[in-house]
Amino acid sequence: MSSSPPTEAPRRPAGWSPAGWPLRTRLIAIMVGLLVLLGLVVGVTAEIYLHKALYERVDEQLQEAGRRALGGPRPGEPGRNRPTQYWPNQIPPPGAQSGQIYVGLVPSDSGVQVAGGGIVQYRQTETASETSQWQFNEFAALPADAVDELATVPPDGNPVDVDLGGDLGDYRAIATVLDDGTQVVTALPLEETQGTLLSIAVVTGATVLVTLIVAGWAGAVIIRRNLKPLSRVAATATRVSELELDRGEVKLAQRVPAADTDPRTEVGQVGSALNRLLDHVGDALEARHASETQVRQFVADASHELRTPLAAIRGYAELSRRSRQPVPDEIAHVLRRVESQAQRMTALVEDLLLLARLDAGRPLAHEPVDLTMLVVDAVSDAHAAGPRHDWRLDLPEEPVTITGDGQRLQQVLANLLTNARTHTPEGTRVTVGVGRDDHAALLTVTDEGPGIPAELQPHIFERFARGDGSRSREAGSTGLGLSIVHAVVTAHGGTVSVHSAPGRTEFTVRLPATAVPQHPEHQYAGR
Repeated sequence: MSSSPPTEAPRRPAGWSPAGWPLRTRLIAIMVGLLVLLGLVVGVTAEIYLHKALYERVDEQLQEAGRRALGGPRPGEPGRNRPTQYWPNQIPPPGAQSGQIYVGLVPSDSGVQVAGGGIVQYRQTETASETSQWQFNEFAALPADAVDELATVPPDGNPVDVDLGGDLGDYRAIATVLDDGTQVVTALPLEETQGTLLSIAVVTGATVLVTLIVAGWAGAVIIRRNLKPLSRVAATATRVSELELDRGEVKLAQRVPAADTDPRTEVGQVGSALNRLLDHVGDALEARHASETQVRQFVADASHELRTPLAAIRGYAELSRRSRQPVPDEIAHVLRRVESQAQRMTALVEDLLLLARLDAGRPLAHEPVDLTMLVVDAVSDAHAAGPRHDWRLDLPEEPVTITGDGQRLQQVLANLLTNARTHTPEGTRVTVGVGRDDHAALLTVTDEGPGIPAELQPHIFERFARGDGSRSREAGSTGLGLSIVHAVVTAHGGTVSVHSAPGRTEFTVRLPATAVPQHPEHQYAGR
């Protein structure tokens, strides 16, 4: 029964592509992204609305301050308009606040000249009483750069922003032209308004950031808790995927817990479907195992029953050759062929019987085995069977000993050497080596023959594997030698591999220092 090659896991997209992120991470990222977008929308909307409201308030104050600068109603004299008289006397208009700017600009041939005004400031004067102070408004001189900047304000009565630089900063200004051509510019500072907008932006940003952190943490906890059933379903599928399903008896005891199979939820539907799938697969594996067991039992019974008639055929053929009566040459040839084919069939039956026993999990002997002496004896026998091959030994200085079944391991070596002798021309060098590697014993059989065809190498250990004509039945091979090698080595808990190219073919057997007997369901089941 052939084993399917392991399925490669799908490769994740390289880099930071969200397509390669786990579902939990993507959900958290989407949630945080939406919160960021919502926070930006709310924050920007609030900032725009507050900016509009504050500037409208500043513009109202600016319009009122402009009317006072043009001689509007004074306190105590409602409805009475007075002429513009603040510039020559350098007296700030009534109600002027510190930091406000009033400037009168008179056009002349040499340019614009300042008729009066400046930046309003408080001047405190101490009286005879230590507890009372008087505050007076007065104008302070403006820098020339500030006056030039104010002169650029359009005299259309619409507020504009101006940057006066230095210690003054940003102002909101409005300009009006009087009948005599004097241009009166009124400006209010924006420092407080801009400070309020900046404070609101910082507070809003900090609030959104804290909200994102709390929401991200809470979302991660909620998503992790809600995805736990999916993780349990995935864990069940992973445990099933790690089982060896290609041979032997397999018990699919893994199932998704009942709590994760609620059909009202998406995860429950997946869990329920997975359980049904495992039920079907389990039934199919049980049917397959029952069929394999029947086939193995049949092969074992048939092989056992065939041994007796084959022995009888060989005996009668040998007996006929010993008859005192002369046997015609034609009949003698036929009897020799019958005896030869009976011997070949006997070898085939013995191999099938051995494989059936190994498949059934017959226990192996566990005794110390000196691999070095085993190799020496096997090469000696191979030299006697194939004297025209060049047999070489590559032995360590110290003996290599393992625990296992010496008779079966001897059969492994015999089959490998027979394979090398049968499928290489006379005179080919064959080297048999023994060694240790990572607490394991190594047996290598290397020949310098024509090699194994590349298309045959993946199937070399299958039963009745056949190559080209050079590896045909004419050489007396049953096609089971290497499958027996694989079965015996696997039964010892080891591995066997082959690397072949024209001019060099190497079989490597790796055996644990202490044999690990395999359970029947892990035995090599054949193909």
